[in-house]
Amino acid sequence: MQRTLILLKPDTVDKRICGTVIDRFERAGLRICGCKMIQLTPAVLKEHYAHIAAKPFYPEVEKFMGSLPVIALVLEAEDAIAKVRDMLGLTDSRKAAPGTIRAELGVDQMINVAHASDSPEAAEAEVKRFFTKEELFAY
Repeated sequence: MQRTLILLKPDTVDKRICGTVIDRFERAGLRICGCKMIQLTPAVLKEHYAHIAAKPFYPEVEKFMGSLPVIALVLEAEDAIAKVRDMLGLTDSRKAAPGTIRAELGVDQMINVAHASDSPEAAEAEVKRFFTKEELFAY
């Protein structure tokens, strides 16, 4: 079994489609091992998005991701990382394949429903960033 982190972004919270997105993940066989609503601080965002923090567009990302609380999820399944990323589609919602979550519910490169871990190493670091061991459940 593999775990991955998902952050349902402010657009998903604002549009009240969190349940829709979570339902799609559950119907695809992913299990929720952790779930909480959190307000992302600038410090956490700089750590989480360290790979783009020096880019000129980063202030927009920080403003957007801190604009409303997000729902952080840890999902588990065989090959969970690839499964979730396939379900979401390309990062840019405008280029995502029909039938993917981002194609149906996203707007663009930033307003795209969810962040998802892109590798086992990233998933491990991201899960630890947002969840303590006591907040994760196995069943």
